[in-house]
Amino acid sequence: MKFKPEQLSLYAITDSNCLRGRNLAEQVEQAILGGVTCIQLREKNLSTEKLAEEAKAILKICRKHEVPLIINDDYKIAVEIGADGVHVGIEDAPVAEIRRFAGADFIIGATAKTIEQARFAEESGADYIGVGAVFPSPTKKNAIRITPEQLREICISVSIPAVAIGGITAENVSAIKNCGQSGIAVVSAIFAADDVKAAAEKFCLI
Repeated sequence: MKFKPEQLSLYAITDSNCLRGRNLAEQVEQAILGGVTCIQLREKNLSTEKLAEEAKAILKICRKHEVPLIINDDYKIAVEIGADGVHVGIEDAPVAEIRRFAGADFIIGATAKTIEQARFAEESGADYIGVGAVFPSPTKKNAIRITPEQLREICISVSIPAVAIGGITAENVSAIKNCGQSGIAVVSAIFAADDVKAAAEKFCLI
């Protein structure tokens, strides 16, 4: 799948802890039906074997709806199952190493909390950056906060697209509306909702 910045507009990141026993793959499909444009599979508590199994099931759904599937951290599993890309944090495998391993068409996202980190990610071959936390995050309690002004400065410091992440809800997203990001990444505001599809639709109406 050829990467397009518009695929980042509503970027949903999974967290099975939010689902209260509901099936992850089914809820991913509901999110996509609600308007999600990219899925990141981030399941820190799964074994490598279980993660690959879950990724394969979700990949089928993403292919059906022509939505990219990004795997968090584990680029080798992403390549092995044929996912579209990987997202890595500052302390994970270097972007340049992943690019050499995975090739030119593999989507690589990298976390950046400063202008220097954003520029380094771009120079290393990242396709996009994730910037945050822009609000207090229920899934990452110790995440460093990024102000709207810092978000704007980081976005304009690079030519690759940026995704804002961290505690974003339908109620607070307007506070970062004009900060230069190509999209928003949402975890609990979608997957913790009683109706995942309706929660995604709400973001699309803003």
